[in-house]
Amino acid sequence: MTHHRATAPRADRLRKYRPDIQGLRAVAIMMVVSMHVGVLDIHGGVDVSFVLSGFLIGSQLLAEIEKTGRVSLSKFWARRMRRLAPGTALVIVATAVLSWVYASPLRFRDHMTDGLSSALSFMNWRLVETGTDYFANDGTQSPYQHFWSLGIEEQFYVAAPLALIATAWLSRSLFRNRALVALFLLAVVGGSLYLSVTQTASNQPLAYFGTQARIWELASGILLALAAPFLSRMNLALAAVLSWTGLATAVGTALLITKETPLPGYAVGGPVLGAVMVIAGGCAAPRYGAEVILINPVTDFIGNVSFGWYLWHWPLLILWPDITGHELAYSDRYRVASLSLILAAVMYYSVELRFRNNKQLVAKPWKGIFAGGTATAGAAAAMAVALVVPLNISASAVASNGTAAGYRGADSVRGAVLQKQLSGVAAGALPSSPEDRTHFGCIDNTEVKTFVMRDNCVVGDRQGKSTIVVMGDSHAWQWGDAFHEIGQSLHARVVTVAKGGCSPEAYAIKNPELDREYSECDSWRQSAFEEIDKLRPDVVVITNRSRQEATEDGAEEAFQALEDSGAALIYMTDTPQPGKNVPDCLATHTRDISACNPEQRAAIEFPDFRAMEQKVAVRHGAVVIDVLPAFCANGVCPTVISDQIVYFDSSHITAGYAKSLVPFIQPTLKKALAG
Repeated sequence: MTHHRATAPRADRLRKYRPDIQGLRAVAIMMVVSMHVGVLDIHGGVDVSFVLSGFLIGSQLLAEIEKTGRVSLSKFWARRMRRLAPGTALVIVATAVLSWVYASPLRFRDHMTDGLSSALSFMNWRLVETGTDYFANDGTQSPYQHFWSLGIEEQFYVAAPLALIATAWLSRSLFRNRALVALFLLAVVGGSLYLSVTQTASNQPLAYFGTQARIWELASGILLALAAPFLSRMNLALAAVLSWTGLATAVGTALLITKETPLPGYAVGGPVLGAVMVIAGGCAAPRYGAEVILINPVTDFIGNVSFGWYLWHWPLLILWPDITGHELAYSDRYRVASLSLILAAVMYYSVELRFRNNKQLVAKPWKGIFAGGTATAGAAAAMAVALVVPLNISASAVASNGTAAGYRGADSVRGAVLQKQLSGVAAGALPSSPEDRTHFGCIDNTEVKTFVMRDNCVVGDRQGKSTIVVMGDSHAWQWGDAFHEIGQSLHARVVTVAKGGCSPEAYAIKNPELDREYSECDSWRQSAFEEIDKLRPDVVVITNRSRQEATEDGAEEAFQALEDSGAALIYMTDTPQPGKNVPDCLATHTRDISACNPEQRAAIEFPDFRAMEQKVAVRHGAVVIDVLPAFCANGVCPTVISDQIVYFDSSHITAGYAKSLVPFIQPTLKKALAG
């Protein structure tokens, strides 16, 4: 006689196959993909997956310990290797090929280092080391960045069976005494959660990517597996309510998380708790639980291919603009999601199932470990080789053995507008151009609230009798090499007073990193004015990135304070904004660099505010240096001028080009010092 699972004896309710978990796995991956491609701002999918992984692995290990009193590590690791290694290796190598063919050659080495880290399962720690912002949208994301979560899971797969074996042995008998195992898991959950909360506030990358701050989510799943026999005896009505409430909690709280929410911290508790409730309710197999909607052919299919979908969608998303040659449009997001789902399905049926169900690999665990290890080693070896191959930068047809001249009058800018191919000189400098930034001067970061004079802030002739102050944000700092040379030439010491993202003018700036008003800028600016008063400089040069927060009152306040210092004032207009990473663009357009040259109307940010600032500066006696003729001509702002690459990123000029502009800037400063 057979029973429906909801009417079966309570001892029979604990199922080996959980279709509701298959459905929850599908929900988790849809949350992840939807959030990444920008279709729906929903977070927490990875956190739900962590709970699922913990429960499934915990169920397997605990069942084996309960049945045999031990765990076959070879069988356990062989299952993991058969399931994960082949698909992972395939995507790692395929992503490397796509990066080689389509992405900027200047990023290739970094990408391959990421690929090697991914193959060896410590990508999460590499991201901690580099301080990566997971939600940055500035073109710096790695196509391997999503391997951070797989790294944590694979580290968990190594440690979990060892920890459970030791704890079960200490408890003497798992049948009679589960208390020690439960206490151990509770300690892991509590300790890891504490680290998650505290480190999110003090070191967000460490908390987000660190295993120590995420393991509580996986351990929660194991704790749930330990309690599963008891949960299976739950009242069916209560179990149904619990599973529905859990599904609503997981999805509802995930929708409340935004990119500005400090993660992981407390915020991921909602999706984790929701997943725990769905799984706990499903242990009793209620007829009308959440699996009513979680079980269907669509979620079953998506659950099957979820691993591959996770692997494929991110590299396609990151490399899509390079592959298509245009920025990611909204319709492209659906193309990425669809194509990655197709690739996941192909990989599932042609690769994953072949390894997972191979009779020889199943029968002899060492063969499964060897097969998976070979795939992993092959991927790692491929990444190691890719790290030393020559970069895929096309050789220029224009031969040149000279050096980069940079700005040489208006004709050099007009000639640069007409240039098509990257010269040999510029091509030779291209790989190092992202590091061609100023070597002189100081700049304070976001957190600094007070300007403090220090040795590296003084450049030029440090013993000079005259003093020049250069004040502004990173668009003032970028001129450091030029002002160092000017100071040496004019026998003046140059003091750089700069803070990232902080205008000298008194504007209420909203910092996107902090997602709030930049109060650190306000206090820093005031302290900088006070320090300038103490210095009694001969000349103050004000230059900064133009901002839409600019107000005439704010400009008036700042220029009045600087005028009161008694210094001669010079206002330098802001440099253009190319709008794209220039070295990357040039590396992929060596035969048509005009594709990297922005139109002047697009590159000159907020022209009305620029004009307003300049008007206020003149009103307070400032002499204006308009730098635009040194950057733009005929409505175009070229990115290479006389073989010199102009920008080292999407916003700041190279030290080389800044130095070439010394003859352009120095006469105004010389005249100001002469009085």
